[in-house]
Amino acid sequence: MAETKSKSATTTTKVAKNNKKIRVTLVKSAIGFSKDQKRTVVALGLNKLNSSNELPDNSAVRGMIFKIKHLVRVEEI
Repeated sequence: MAETKSKSATTTTKVAKNNKKIRVTLVKSAIGFSKDQKRTVVALGLNKLNSSNELPDNSAVRGMIFKIKHLVRVEEI
């Protein structure tokens, strides 16, 4: 009998190297600003004034914050 070795598919998961988080707080209303800025506020999980959300510190979130930097306060955790 011939034995065949089958390669088992090993999946590797990417582990986040930096576990840094940032807290984003909405300090100014998005009323009167463009639609894309309003959508960015909602996408960051901010609903009402002074609401805050803890998000991972990555380039996507940083780009969204840069777009509405005049409306939010950012703290590194």
